[in-house]
Amino acid sequence: MKLELLAEDRNATRSNAILFVHGAWHGAWCWEKFLPYFAQHGYAAYALSLRGHGASDGRDRIRFHSAAKGYVADVAAVVQEIGRPTILVGHSMGGYVVQKYLEKNSAPAAILLASIPVSGILGFGLRYAKRHPWDFLKAHLTLDLGKFLGTPELAHDSLFSAIPDEELMRHFHRLQPESFVTELETLGLNLPKPRKVRAKKTPMLVLAAEKDTVFSVKEERRTARAYAVEDTMKIFPGMAHDMMLEPDWQQVADAMLEWMHGHNL
Repeated sequence: MKLELLAEDRNATRSNAILFVHGAWHGAWCWEKFLPYFAQHGYAAYALSLRGHGASDGRDRIRFHSAAKGYVADVAAVVQEIGRPTILVGHSMGGYVVQKYLEKNSAPAAILLASIPVSGILGFGLRYAKRHPWDFLKAHLTLDLGKFLGTPELAHDSLFSAIPDEELMRHFHRLQPESFVTELETLGLNLPKPRKVRAKKTPMLVLAAEKDTVFSVKEERRTARAYAVEDTMKIFPGMAHDMMLEPDWQQVADAMLEWMHGHNL
């Protein structure tokens, strides 16, 4: 399967690479600010579009892709292609993929940004259904989870805090449908297993956004506690779910760099 892989790796001076894994409805494009920034700090930086996303193969079967199997296999294939120790950074659904990858594989470190929590997406589903009951129903009746973010207003409500209209529209037009199989997995059929990850002693950082309407700070704190890293968890005031595209994205990137340097990564 052909996977889209964006790279900023020409002037890498550090031994570890970084692989950014996007969340639901997104693709590798969402790391457009992070890729050059981390490359400027000496890292070979990569972002993949999971199967069915972005310019990767498999869009025609997007409803049926498994995150725990297919998306994890995509990450494993790209890590092998990169060919050097690779720090994994997962946003939202990408955080779930990273957690599932680490259950069976090793990595120098992992960073979870507004990640699907260890408890899954039930909380998000209930909150979304309360705010937007018709859109929630329509997405499931039409078998098109893209309708969760089917208008610029819905996308803004779930993903962003204060963002210029032109930026909102640029990102909105790149959003896409998502997998029903992954929805079932993350509702409860295949939740993360922190004990398996902790056994590998992988350094992990959990980052949360104060105004995130998708996954709450409370859920992210429980995730950090499950991985025994609550003491290093960081919460970004005034920020919403798409932390890597928010106006203050550099604060998130700098916090990641500080943590990575502190662990000699």
